[in-house]
Amino acid sequence: MITKNVGNADRIIRIVVGLALFFAAYSTGGAAAIVLAIAGVIALATGLIGWCGLYTLLGINTCKIDKP
Repeated sequence: MITKNVGNADRIIRIVVGLALFFAAYSTGGAAAIVLAIAGVIALATGLIGWCGLYTLLGINTCKIDKP
């Protein structure tokens, strides 16, 4: 099971940025659109799931979950 490491404010920012990147990808053409779309998928996915692999590697946790 994956432990959440992305807090609520961080998740909202990631979702908004992900959607903005999708809009930018739609408005752009060529290779830039592909790069923007991939970045948008990553930002949106980490925002919706609440887990970031890079945060895990760096030991960062913005999620304030009470541990039992």
